[in-house]
Amino acid sequence: MKKIDKTLKVLSLFSGCGGMDLGFEGDFTVLRKAVNEKLHPEWVKNPINKYWVRLPKTFFKTVFANDILSAAKACWVPYFDKESKNGSLFHSESIVDLVKKHSSGKCNVFPLADIVTGGFPCQDFSVAGKRKGFNSHKAHHGGLLNGKETSEENRGQLYMWMRAVVEIVRPKIFIAENVKGLVSLADAKNIIENDFRSIGRDGYLVVDAKVLRAQDYGVPQTRERIIFIGFKKEALTKTALDQLMVLSDESSFNPYPRQTHGASKSSEYLSPYVKVKDAFIGLKEPEGSNDYSHRFYSKAKWYGKHCQGQSEVVLLGLGPTIRAEHHGNIEFRRLSKKHGGKYEKELALGLKERRLSVRECARIQTFPDDFEFVRNSSVLGADFAISPSDGYRVIGNAVPPLLAFNVAWRLQELWPKLFKKG
Repeated sequence: MKKIDKTLKVLSLFSGCGGMDLGFEGDFTVLRKAVNEKLHPEWVKNPINKYWVRLPKTFFKTVFANDILSAAKACWVPYFDKESKNGSLFHSESIVDLVKKHSSGKCNVFPLADIVTGGFPCQDFSVAGKRKGFNSHKAHHGGLLNGKETSEENRGQLYMWMRAVVEIVRPKIFIAENVKGLVSLADAKNIIENDFRSIGRDGYLVVDAKVLRAQDYGVPQTRERIIFIGFKKEALTKTALDQLMVLSDESSFNPYPRQTHGASKSSEYLSPYVKVKDAFIGLKEPEGSNDYSHRFYSKAKWYGKHCQGQSEVVLLGLGPTIRAEHHGNIEFRRLSKKHGGKYEKELALGLKERRLSVRECARIQTFPDDFEFVRNSSVLGADFAISPSDGYRVIGNAVPPLLAFNVAWRLQELWPKLFKKG
């Protein structure tokens, strides 16, 4: 990889608890099995033990984060903004209010940045939701539209406000993320791509959006997300511009990361999928843990197989998509024999039926154990307390950090040959 001689600043929108931000900064622990050492030997230079490694630090640094959820801020600030006592890097207003404040001329809300990232709200595009798409009845602040907001301020059109931020900041790259369901919702994908392409006078070169499967990048979970990547045309070298205009999967300028994991024997260069059992290595039962994020788990009873979230995880397979819901929608770590539980040896040891703990969900999402998702008010004060329900919610909303790291590393590799000097 060619040397990058400066820190690359990231402006993060719809940040949540920071899954994308963590992936872009790197320097966090992951399972060694989650790294393909044939393709990325440089990722295992900092082993912790035979099971865990610490990924290298990237050249990216988050300089601005934004989300309306108080629990997101309570998770984000203690991890990413340790030097600030008041969490000055994190902005809790909605993106609509921030853009309006900036546009009023009263202050410069958004700092200069090399990259703008954002996982704009996905509920309105999700197959699991009502699929209202651009016509959502929810407002930008999380409540219902009240008649005072315009139609452009509904939750389904918040990507347009991300577009407004890109137009203000003019980063060299922007990355937008959403659920795979967006692809099958009428012309949503093409509309979003074209809206991003029309930014400013020269516009952005938006390559064809691609659906990435988290399991293909070492995440022990079946999770699919569509990624939009746009490049500031005037900043690109002529070669980069020409190559990106006619992009193919085989192109050396392809900005999407190369697949690292797959089914057994699917390819000689792919590592096998990471299993749920691998992700849970070293975890005791919640009652024996000192980790608040592991001690808490949903106590919702088993409702029957006809309901969502009533199955137990397959330890020797991939985990389910971790959802931003809680209580009865969190899968079981273990079911009783009466309810069809298959882990008879565990049950014979007296281990009880229970749902996944908050930490187990975080492990499936590839968050490191030093990332706190449950915290009482006595630790950092009431503003940074996080309930178990909120912990589940922000984890389920997040981009898996390891997936984001693969995206970030690929862009870091390409950076020196993408852009003109200066």
